[in-house]
Amino acid sequence: MIPPQEASARRREIEDKLKQEEETLSFIRDSLEKSDQLTKNMVSILSSFESRLMKLENSIIPVHKQTENLQRLQENVEKTLSCLDHVISYYHVASDTEKIIREGPTGRLEEYLGSMAKIQKAVEYFQDNSPDSPELNKVKLLFERGKEALESEFRSLMTRHSKVVSPVLILDLISGDDDLDAQEDVTLEHLPESVLQDVIRISRWLVEYGRNQDFMNVYYQIRSSQLDRSIKGLKEHFHKSSSSSGVPYSPAIPNKRKDTPTKKPVKRPGTIRKAQNLLKQYSQHGLDGKKGGSNLIPLEGHEHDFRVKHLSEALNDKHGPLAGRDDMLDVETDAYIHCVSAFVKLAQSEYQLLADIIPEHHQKKTFDSLIQDALDGLMLEGENIVSAARKAIVRHDFSTVLTVFPILRHLKQTKPEFDQVLQGTAASTKNKLPGLITSMETIGAKALEDFADNIKNDPDKEYNMPKDGTVHELTSNAILFLQQLLDFQETAGAMLASQETSSSATSYSSEFSKRLLSTYICKVLGNLQLNLLSKSKVYEDPALSAIFLHNNYNYILKSLEKSELIQLVAVTQKTAERSYREHIEQQIQTYQRSWLKVTDYIAEKNLPVFQPGVKLRDKERQIIKERFKGFNDGLEELCKIQKAWAIPDTEQRDRIRQAQKTIVKETYGAFLQKFGSVPFTKNPEKYIKYGVEQVGDMIDRLFDTSA
Repeated sequence: MIPPQEASARRREIEDKLKQEEETLSFIRDSLEKSDQLTKNMVSILSSFESRLMKLENSIIPVHKQTENLQRLQENVEKTLSCLDHVISYYHVASDTEKIIREGPTGRLEEYLGSMAKIQKAVEYFQDNSPDSPELNKVKLLFERGKEALESEFRSLMTRHSKVVSPVLILDLISGDDDLDAQEDVTLEHLPESVLQDVIRISRWLVEYGRNQDFMNVYYQIRSSQLDRSIKGLKEHFHKSSSSSGVPYSPAIPNKRKDTPTKKPVKRPGTIRKAQNLLKQYSQHGLDGKKGGSNLIPLEGHEHDFRVKHLSEALNDKHGPLAGRDDMLDVETDAYIHCVSAFVKLAQSEYQLLADIIPEHHQKKTFDSLIQDALDGLMLEGENIVSAARKAIVRHDFSTVLTVFPILRHLKQTKPEFDQVLQGTAASTKNKLPGLITSMETIGAKALEDFADNIKNDPDKEYNMPKDGTVHELTSNAILFLQQLLDFQETAGAMLASQETSSSATSYSSEFSKRLLSTYICKVLGNLQLNLLSKSKVYEDPALSAIFLHNNYNYILKSLEKSELIQLVAVTQKTAERSYREHIEQQIQTYQRSWLKVTDYIAEKNLPVFQPGVKLRDKERQIIKERFKGFNDGLEELCKIQKAWAIPDTEQRDRIRQAQKTIVKETYGAFLQKFGSVPFTKNPEKYIKYGVEQVGDMIDRLFDTSA
């Protein structure tokens, strides 16, 4: 049970809380009443405002709608007026632009193209909106006239400003890569810059708006003509210049000879021209056997020695008397080589120009058409060279055939540039140069084979033999021909390899072609040796036959050693040099046997035996007389005959003289010592005509017509 004091306290606490709650409740009631009053007032205000807004809306909305309609009507009127102005302008295009179109684009291309743009838009408008309108026909006709004028202007600009490239500039262009100390690059300006820009603008307009490709035909026809004429002009320049200077000069770069038209210089060795002239004589006098005797026949002794010496020197003399003997073959060859290089350079330049003017997807086809005339001209000329070589082979004129070698070498050196220039052209265009190269390789191989056969089959005509036993024309010309192959080893090797049917030949290496060339040279030398042996039998005197073979073998050996031919021969025949030396020694021994009929008279084995101090019998005296007379007569006869023979090689001549002099002097000296003081005759001066030294002097005058 709760104590009374705690209960009283508890009650007072509860009563206090109750009183506080009642006061709070009273406050809330007052607040609610005030809020209700305020709400009623706000609702009354809003109701009044809504009423007023509705009245305002009912008054403004009709006005707004009316204003909006008026604005729309105004905009429609303005658009209509603008469209009318635009449409009306199309009807005035013909009259506004007719004068400009009639006068043409010359001198005012920008304005003209602007007028054409207006006409183009008018055409499009009438086609879309009034296809039956007479105005459409007017602007169409005006557009066609304008397009024709632009085409005409394109043709006119290309015709008036496309100039033939001068030969001097072409020579500078094709030799610019080789002149390492040239101070400036040679460039071609086919069209002035302002003209080029006009041509480009017309070209683009015709493609985009004119829907016309005829101008591309006009372009390639004009540029094709200029390219062809430029190359022909270079060829004519060679013909005109060759008569005075041999090789054209170019003054554009001072003191520069224009001998080298490609990156790999085409060197026309001096021996080519000399060999052509000599081989021409050879073809007339030697191989075919149809014309007169050798021009060696009248030359004897020192005179012939002089000829052979200088003929040999001419092999390496680029400024000698033979070097100035220009030939049309040389001019044609040099001109053709330069024209080939000129075509490559000019075609490259033409493509650069074409790339700016012709649309990309038409460039290859247009370029293909552009270069055809010039390319066909080069190929036709090349085939003519092949045809001329073929005819020359038939008549054994190997001077003409020699022109194929430098041309073929140059074509093969230039082929990579050719292939690059002709990228994208038709297959028939790309195959023209390879076809010409194949033709030249074939005819070159044919020439080589025929030359070897003709060396073997050169007729053994007595009138064609040198009377002095010197080097035969066949030998000197064969060596000259082979020496030309040194300057064209790869070319000649490729010619021979091209005729091989083995699979290895299809992708032949330089070593393979070198072996083929070595084999060929050995074949020619072998044929020459067989022919010389046959020719030597024409001589009735075996000693002269031996001198003839000695001279020819020695000439061959010295020529091989003097040039690189010996190294080339050694590729397949290691012992060739030793073999020739053995042949030379054999002929010297054969020649020396001719003196046996002289020395046999005084040889110890054929002399009578007698006792010193014992009077000679008549028979013994007669034998000694016969020995002296036989020796004297034989010596005089041989010296007279052999003095007219020739040994051009000074070293060999002295060697043979010395060897023979030693043998004869020793034999005669011994004979003279034994019988010179023997009383075998009352007139010793009749039989003892020569002293030992006199005999030596007589032998020293052998092979010397001036003695």
